[in-house]
Amino acid sequence: MTKIFQAFTSLLLTSAVWLNASAADELLPVEEAFKYAVTDTGEAFEVDWAIYEHAYLYKNKLGFESGTPAVVLGQPELPKGLDHEDEFFGKQEIYRDFFFVTIPYTVTGERPQTAELIIKAQGCDDNIGICYPPETWTETVKLKTISDKPKLSLGALGGGSSTDDFPPVDEVFFPEIFAVDGNAAEVGIRVVDGFYIYKDKLSVRVLNENAQAGRWDLPSGKMKNDEFFGDVEVYLEDFLAPLAIARATPEAIELELELGYQGCAEGGLCYMPQTRVLTVSLPEATTVSELTPRSDAPVSEQAFLADVLLNQSIWKAIGMFFLAGLALALTPCVLPMIPILSGIIAGEGDNVTPARGFTLALSYVLGMAIVYTGAGVAAAAMGMQLQAAFNQPWVLILFSGLFVFLALGMFGVFELQMPSSIQTRISAVSSNQKSGTTVGAFIMGGLSSLIVTACVAPVLIAALMVIAQTGDLVRGGAGLFAMSLGMGAPLLAVGAAQGKFLPKAGPWMIAVRNAFGFMMLGLAIWMMSRILPGNVTMLLWAVLVFMTGVFMGGLTTLTSESTGPQKLGKGFGFLAIIYGIVLLLGGLTGGSNPLKPLASVNLGSGGVMVAEAEHELPFKRIKTVDDLDREVAAAASQGKTAFLDFYADWCVSCKEMEAWTFTDEEVQAELANTVWLQADVTANDDLDKELLDRFEVFGPPTIIFFGTDGQQRRGYEVVGYMEAKDFAEHLRQALGTNETVANNP
Repeated sequence: MTKIFQAFTSLLLTSAVWLNASAADELLPVEEAFKYAVTDTGEAFEVDWAIYEHAYLYKNKLGFESGTPAVVLGQPELPKGLDHEDEFFGKQEIYRDFFFVTIPYTVTGERPQTAELIIKAQGCDDNIGICYPPETWTETVKLKTISDKPKLSLGALGGGSSTDDFPPVDEVFFPEIFAVDGNAAEVGIRVVDGFYIYKDKLSVRVLNENAQAGRWDLPSGKMKNDEFFGDVEVYLEDFLAPLAIARATPEAIELELELGYQGCAEGGLCYMPQTRVLTVSLPEATTVSELTPRSDAPVSEQAFLADVLLNQSIWKAIGMFFLAGLALALTPCVLPMIPILSGIIAGEGDNVTPARGFTLALSYVLGMAIVYTGAGVAAAAMGMQLQAAFNQPWVLILFSGLFVFLALGMFGVFELQMPSSIQTRISAVSSNQKSGTTVGAFIMGGLSSLIVTACVAPVLIAALMVIAQTGDLVRGGAGLFAMSLGMGAPLLAVGAAQGKFLPKAGPWMIAVRNAFGFMMLGLAIWMMSRILPGNVTMLLWAVLVFMTGVFMGGLTTLTSESTGPQKLGKGFGFLAIIYGIVLLLGGLTGGSNPLKPLASVNLGSGGVMVAEAEHELPFKRIKTVDDLDREVAAAASQGKTAFLDFYADWCVSCKEMEAWTFTDEEVQAELANTVWLQADVTANDDLDKELLDRFEVFGPPTIIFFGTDGQQRRGYEVVGYMEAKDFAEHLRQALGTNETVANNP
């Protein structure tokens, strides 16, 4: 009988909506009248409600069910409601304005990543006298990763207790956001009894490009005498305040808001400053305005350069990108172009003038710039990873073989070993593509741009960002071309200088060509180092350096008739032989760094050489987006920051970072409370591309930072190689490692 009465009552309330059709035009949609947000604490669901000012919910109509079998709900903890006389249900408890419900739960078996919470509710609008039908909503909630949390001592803070006496910050402060309309939201924090929030530590920042935060009308707090800050205004209870949102476009958006705050416990602990990213759906804006430039948000170097290229004078942008390319000219990724060009000019023979050398260099640079620009524009427009495509093992092996082939030509092997008919053909090919004409130099420049390429750097990423995100091929291509010309500018000086100082004929010309032959072999080893094990690469360097020392006369016997250059050559040759032997020893004992060949070797107490493994960096490899989310969540649950390093075997700057930056003591000290994550994207498979696309990364090395709240620290991304001192300072800004915790009794 009771069920029949309830069904009849629900039908009656539903009919009331339709019978009051004239008033229904003013009735808010149910999802706007009763807004809620669900979060997981690890042990319970928190449902925060924000109710329209003229509406209310029935307490006895609230119900919760689990839509995930592994998650079993406990008894909901409902707050006391307000007394209300209802014409249909008599005396009732209702909820108005803001309240929250805690629903404890347990997990049977393996903990899922998400869970479905089914919410049942019914409410009314007493302004126009209409009740809504019973509603059922299903919310998918991301579950927190449960892990053991390290306990920190308060001894360093002057307290005698430990943080065991205080809950984690996320269990006492609950940030909330609710949409009001297209140009406003309500933002606040729910505060557990016994804790408080500093009003002057509150901050909001919109992360969307097409929206900005306006006035935040915070309510008055209560004055409190603080030991460290004096008389301050604090919030001892929950608060929610309207926030104006300026919009550049009227379309509905997912608003991302970064909320900053700091709070303390009455019992004596102040938590570190916190940041949380809140997300809410805003409907279409009723007001659109021009946004003012942001001054508070950090801007990465690549974002700054992209803005210059896209929004400022094209000539100013070209000048800046040319200078940035000039700075790249001496990086390890571009330096190999010097021996390639030098080999081309040396292959001309004894008739190279400064004008001829400059012409060949100009042709080489133009070939490099045009092909690099065209390939970069095409790759960015199609979303391709160009570097990954041209660093496939078969491509590296093919071009390493080409450099070996050119080296053999420099050594005269073709003349000694090849039949005359084949020699003629090879000489023709060599003269056309390596040394004979400006067309050949142009072709070699184009090939070099694809295989040697520029290191991933902010200026390169800026140009690719403009193409990929705006579709402006003209400005993006202009930036790439200017950068390429800047990279190649020093090669023009190399070409002219070789034309002036290169020996014209005789034994010296042969010696110079042989020297360029060794450079070509060095290029082949350098390219193969991207796919070969480090110790194998060092063994190849050992052989090359040893043979170079022999070529320089390191093992010859000097006579009284020996000239000064011969004596100098013998000295340098002997040193090269010794260094080659050291490299050989390091490679045989597992070493991989030619600049630290004996890092893997030490002398035992008995004088015996003992090999030991080189120090390994504490990276944890991840492969998928889910891997990343899990590890970042685990780090946040332990109060740790995290960073993600995009790495590839072919990435020269990645190896520089590992050899010189990550091993620095100051850098490691700044990362003491940070989880090191690394994504190896050498394979460039679908999972790698998904992870790269998550952060709009164009290639390694790129480093993404995450705060203790598990949120990305936007604007602090590092692209390309960064020296240890600069990187340590960047870490202090990106991760807030210079912040301290205060003990406030």
